[in-house]
Amino acid sequence: MQTADIQRRWLDFFGQRGHTVVPSASLVSDDPTLLFTVAGMVPFIPYLTGLVPPPVPRATSVQKCIRTLDIDEVGKTTRHGTFFQMNGNFSFGDYFKEQAIAYAWELLTTPERDGGLGFDEKDLWVTVYEDDDEAAGFWKKIAGLPDERIQRMGKADNYWHTGQSGPAGPCSEIYVDRGPAYGPDGGPAVDDTRYIEIWNLVFMQYLIDDVTSKTDFRIVSELPRKNIDTGMGMERVAFLKQGVENFYEIDQVRPVLDRAAELSGRRYGANHDDDVRMRVIADHVRSSLMLMSDGVTPSNEGRGYILRRLMRRTVRAMRLLGVEDPTFTELFPASRDAMKASYPEVETEFDRISRLAIGEEEAFLRTLASGTNILDLAVAKTKSDGAEQLPGDTAFLLHDTFGFPIDLTLEMADEAGLSVDRDAFDKLMADQRARAKADAKARKTTLADLSVYSAFRAQGETVFTGYEYLQTESSVLGLIVGGESVSRAVTGDIAEVILAETSLYAESGGQESDAGSIVGAGFDLEVLDVQRPVKGLISHKVQVRAGEVGVGDAATSVVDPAWRQAATQAHSATHLIHAALRQTLGPDAHQAGSYNKAGYMRLDFNWNKPLSPETRTEIEEIANNAVHENLEVVTRIMPLDEARQLGAMALFGEKYGQTVRVVDIGGPWSRELCAGTHVSRSAEVGLINLISESSIGSSNRRVESLVGLDAFRDLATERTIVSQLTSTMKTPREQLPERIADLMASLKAAEKKIAQFESAALSGRVPSITETATRLGENTVVLENIGEIASADDIRSLAIAVRERLGSDAAVVALAGSVSGKPAIIVATNAAARANGVKAGALAKLAAGILGGGGGGKDDLAQGGGSNAAAIPAAIDAVRSALVR
Repeated sequence: MQTADIQRRWLDFFGQRGHTVVPSASLVSDDPTLLFTVAGMVPFIPYLTGLVPPPVPRATSVQKCIRTLDIDEVGKTTRHGTFFQMNGNFSFGDYFKEQAIAYAWELLTTPERDGGLGFDEKDLWVTVYEDDDEAAGFWKKIAGLPDERIQRMGKADNYWHTGQSGPAGPCSEIYVDRGPAYGPDGGPAVDDTRYIEIWNLVFMQYLIDDVTSKTDFRIVSELPRKNIDTGMGMERVAFLKQGVENFYEIDQVRPVLDRAAELSGRRYGANHDDDVRMRVIADHVRSSLMLMSDGVTPSNEGRGYILRRLMRRTVRAMRLLGVEDPTFTELFPASRDAMKASYPEVETEFDRISRLAIGEEEAFLRTLASGTNILDLAVAKTKSDGAEQLPGDTAFLLHDTFGFPIDLTLEMADEAGLSVDRDAFDKLMADQRARAKADAKARKTTLADLSVYSAFRAQGETVFTGYEYLQTESSVLGLIVGGESVSRAVTGDIAEVILAETSLYAESGGQESDAGSIVGAGFDLEVLDVQRPVKGLISHKVQVRAGEVGVGDAATSVVDPAWRQAATQAHSATHLIHAALRQTLGPDAHQAGSYNKAGYMRLDFNWNKPLSPETRTEIEEIANNAVHENLEVVTRIMPLDEARQLGAMALFGEKYGQTVRVVDIGGPWSRELCAGTHVSRSAEVGLINLISESSIGSSNRRVESLVGLDAFRDLATERTIVSQLTSTMKTPREQLPERIADLMASLKAAEKKIAQFESAALSGRVPSITETATRLGENTVVLENIGEIASADDIRSLAIAVRERLGSDAAVVALAGSVSGKPAIIVATNAAARANGVKAGALAKLAAGILGGGGGGKDDLAQGGGSNAAAIPAAIDAVRSALVR
């Protein structure tokens, strides 16, 4: 049974039983505390917790998920994969335990020919929470399971909660017995390798508080509306139904593994270490493909960093299999072909995905080359120091800064006859993880604060009127101060205001929130920010400028008209620039993010090389021509599928409902899904001034523009500067570039002559300095304060020249001088002096300490510096004393 068939059977089964079939949400989670969607129930959390009223009584989905906490275990066990699919059925206060158990048993045991999954009843075992007699009773009644196949487990295994105060409840897990070849008899309580968990039914029936751990909490009461949240592991069911050993061998994963084996010339199943590497490749390529299909691009932070790490681990694993050439052109198509039956978007978006993957691989192969050079130097230094172990901080630097995998460092160090201080490396990694967990915990704490919005959201969605009006009369539904719901806010308070209707735009889709105010009888509130803390609710962060505002008061939201006009200009300009980019560079130049506010816009797009000045000019000209043509801007509300059929561009990573807003500028010339505010005709944008273009990653670029009056003011400033230059240089404007180039050439020639004169003058000082040489013990020494000098490099040149002039007899040169008021000293020794035990680094360090600074270097040449130029004579005396000893 193919994985796509399991998906179809699941959705058909629950869809036919009154469940609304919900498409998989993006891997990019709406939850601000999560980087990714980590479980099938994540998109339904607002409904399960009661934060947002559920739109339907029951639902079902096959949800894409990503988890990377155990990334280092991938490939080593059959349980760890970074991408997986969770089949779920959900009831929001509708059916409960009995019906959930009945549905699960029916789907699992109905023969395949009748649309079920066809598991043999005798192979199914279940666990229930130790005190849940009700669930155990239903399993006996519905499935006829004997007591020995209904095992009772404690809170650690069979109780679900979020880790915070809120909904919770017991759960019941369903296992499949794989047979005696996989382990001892006795059910999942004895062995969970032989008995594989495939489905977990969560019975969300209690409200809990005082949560200190997985097993330590207080049940407050029963929930008034009990919910069902279930999750069946798609990959686990697939490998059981396909008769393979683990999920790496199922139809959606195995083709990549096989391609990796072919490219490496190694056979899967012949060597454990190679098998692990092939599994890592198969898992990570699939995860990377799915992440990029949902709009994630490789970067050095957040989601992009996780994606980059997956891709780099893939390259590393191929290298350890003996393949050093690029392989993504082979591996990603194999994954696309395996996944497209379930997720057609991986095929329609594959050109973009492939280009990102290939660019990332090429960049990392260059990084590997750089890291290899750094590692070679570290190995050489370790050996020269007589050590046998590469320092842990060096391995960590390679890993953390250069993306050099520790396994590769270990392998290459071993080839050089060295080990790696793994304990030190692991400690640095543990410290980094601790910092990351602390950050995640801080983010998670914020989630609890969202519960304050539930009462307001229960009153309905906030109506946004700002597309048509700049002012809207409404009423205050709620006030929040310091995270707590309050009845009143007074002058000076910073508060959140929830209105029934608002004309103020909440930050979204790259557009900054509106500036404005909220006013009413006896109060004036300055709007600081406008956000959507939960779906369907708009919250206004305000400062009470005057008076006192209370819940239930009449209030009018007022948008700053100048701000809104400039903001709409900037957002429409973003669409024009995007269209101009695609017209100039082609459809691969796809928007990867944007930000706009009054007078300014920036747009990130997929591209892997800088734009030439000519291309930048062309893009700017196309966008401004669209402004000049005064194109009509039309907004329409329509079903998402219809919008896509019309060719409306969607921003990858953005969330869209089943009904969307389409913004056309000049009809199909620019057609995008967008909830932002826009001008009514393109001429209202005024002017677009493209001020910069830069790299934000190996496969992404960024353009920035000023818009409207801000664009004009910037150009006016440039005009003033040009006018000043033409006046100062007495040169016509059109001849300025040539005139400035001539001046630069003349300046460089003059600097070159000056450098030659300074070098000659410097060389001329060598004889007189050499004549000051004296004999101290076994060494001829020159110890001189040469006064004010241009740079420490000049002192170094003099010291080396004097050392050479003294010949092969033991010689030590220490020259000090003042560079821009700060002291510097250079110490040089020849081979004979070093044979006498004189070390330049030690002498420079000694002198620098007296100068109020630090220094050191090699035995033959070293330097020091400080802050007290008056101490130069004392520093030279200290060097003399050290040589006498």
